[in-house]
Amino acid sequence: MVLKGRKIGIIGGGKMGEVLLSGIISHKLASAKDIVVSDTVAQRLEELKKTYRVRVTSDNNKTVRQGDIIILAVKPQNMAEVLEGIAGAVSGEKIIISIAAGITTKFIETRLGKSARVIRVMPNTPALVGEGVAALAAGAKATAQNINVAGQIFDSVGITVVVKEALMDAVTGLSGSGPAYAFVIIEALADAGVRMGLGRDIALTLSAQTMLGAARLCIESGKHPAELKDMVTSPGGTTIAGLKALEDGKIRATLMAAVEAATLRSKELGSAK
Repeated sequence: MVLKGRKIGIIGGGKMGEVLLSGIISHKLASAKDIVVSDTVAQRLEELKKTYRVRVTSDNNKTVRQGDIIILAVKPQNMAEVLEGIAGAVSGEKIIISIAAGITTKFIETRLGKSARVIRVMPNTPALVGEGVAALAAGAKATAQNINVAGQIFDSVGITVVVKEALMDAVTGLSGSGPAYAFVIIEALADAGVRMGLGRDIALTLSAQTMLGAARLCIESGKHPAELKDMVTSPGGTTIAGLKALEDGKIRATLMAAVEAATLRSKELGSAK
């Protein structure tokens, strides 16, 4: 295990910071005594300390000094201030993992020093239930082993892929924003069920579980989505009638346009920093 014996510091005790903390502990990647969390809200720190029995502090520098792996779970607009505050405590041996959307590894390296081993990660909200997907991109000094370390952490709350950093905006447009697209589809299917006479609760359960089951079948079967679609589609049957309505509504083009729009917006936001 590449994390064995390493100490972990998490700067930012918000939802994603807690999700990663929970994943690390539940998968026994590190013990609670080897984890320190820093945050600006004292009440939040007390909650995390009570729930996970980790060490907590309001001092980011203390978190960095005591950690071998530092997870920056802070908002993008706060990143520059946080980096300025911890720069003096960062050495070349530490692994810096950032989950701040739109913040490049170069942005972090410039403020922490060119020797900093930085990994940029784009997670998504299904990590809250252990079903996330995170894309990892290595900075200039990050090694394959550093990527493995980050991968093990994010595998504890879902699955991971490794991409070139230039593709991170596309990742944001697809998987970062993607849960919202899925929620719209789930809601629309449930509304359709209600229109056809189903009760709201039953319609929503059928819709959400159908999407979940279809996604799991796609992943676990290894079959192409088109092949799985054909397995459900009988000649002259109900499914092909429904698929015809989806094609008439340009669902493919609409979803592709959504990913493209989100990707372009991600690039805009990134260039503004």
